Amino acid sequence: MRTTRDRIRQAISFEVIGLLLSVPLAAAAFGFDTGKTGVLGVIGATMATVWNYLFNLMFDHGLKRWTGSTHKSLGMRFLHAISFELGLMLAFLPIIAWWMDIGLLEALIVDIAFVLFYLVYAFVFTWAYDTIFPDREPATG
Repeated sequence: MRTTRDRIRQAISFEVIGLLLSVPLAAAAFGFDTGKTGVLGVIGATMATVWNYLFNLMFDHGLKRWTGSTHKSLGMRFLHAISFELGLMLAFLPIIAWWMDIGLLEALIVDIAFVLFYLVYAFVFTWAYDTIFPDREPATG
């Protein structure tokens, strides 16, 4: 099990590196101003962090009420992941449109691009982090 200090290092480095990569990529891909895109990235990262806490709290309470347990089957994990991303996308969509002064359809494309980027980035980052900072606890079973 990772220490609290290690988890904080992982969370902060995930967000900082993600912003350093996603902001210039989004600015270049969509022809946006880098400064404005940077602010959008910080807003998105903050929203994702807060949404992560709130969503997981609500999901676990609902799951416990519905099934009597917070144990998640594979199917429930898919539902959890998809509903988390859809909720975040819906919340972020009007902010993208407003902040970047674009229409909802273009904002949806930007939103989807961020989701796709972060899906790949999360996989690569976690693999790299686990390689650079391996969990010292022996593997079981």
